[in-house]
Amino acid sequence: MPLNPNSDTAASLKQCCAQLYESDIARALLGDSFHPGGLRLTERVGLLLNLAPGNHVLDVASGRGASALFLAERFGCHVVGTDYSGQNVADASELAAAKELSSLVRFERCDAEGLTFPDESFDAIICECAFCTFPNKRDAAHEFARVLRPGGRVGLSDLTRGPSLPKELDGLLAWIACIADAQPFEGYVDCLRAAAFELQRVELHDEALTEMVQQIRIKLLSAEVLLGLKKLALPKVDFTSAKHLAQGALTAIQHGLLGYAILVAMKSGVPDKALQITSRT
Repeated sequence: MPLNPNSDTAASLKQCCAQLYESDIARALLGDSFHPGGLRLTERVGLLLNLAPGNHVLDVASGRGASALFLAERFGCHVVGTDYSGQNVADASELAAAKELSSLVRFERCDAEGLTFPDESFDAIICECAFCTFPNKRDAAHEFARVLRPGGRVGLSDLTRGPSLPKELDGLLAWIACIADAQPFEGYVDCLRAAAFELQRVELHDEALTEMVQQIRIKLLSAEVLLGLKKLALPKVDFTSAKHLAQGALTAIQHGLLGYAILVAMKSGVPDKALQITSRT
């Protein structure tokens, strides 16, 4: 699915993704954490970033705020969550107030490829299962570098892919599901290095993706049955396409064509450690 990152198509894609992730069907299938591994992997990223009280953290594509609020509670850091969806920002802000965390966490609507923050505003950036959906990933990586202080770190957790995927994992539905434009982890490394980041660590977490896809398959079947019994009200959903997509994703994972990884990189200017690639279970 070729895409000109500066085209109207790119803007439409961002809006389409935003509308899906603020929908009831997304919550029904994905819960509050819209990424493999849930808050368990969010905590892992926070540990790899060495988050601590007083740190200022940017959560890019923060959704309804589950990760941002967790990071503030777990590490005592200040967090700004940004999302392309105004509804997600409103919902996240309401949740922060309900949890009495508004002094540590705030949310703003913003595009990852054009962040609205001054240079060197943050100590760390986290971006979970979203970088792969950005039409212009290199612009986003440069924006990450711009708003990070010298020595600041970025933690990406995202889908990785092999050189080819089954045809059912192509097209708009697959793009919105974070599959169609997923990169080999070397592709993410190239984007970050082009923005003057120094890679420090890569961890493979394919098991988290397998678990999530299996859960989605079960929830799709349950939702379809409940809709048929008129015990669940959701917008019109193409369950056939969604089930084919989920099955195709599971098959791709089993054949090593689709996976999930955490990448940690440091803004250039301070020494970094040798790149480590580990598989964690």
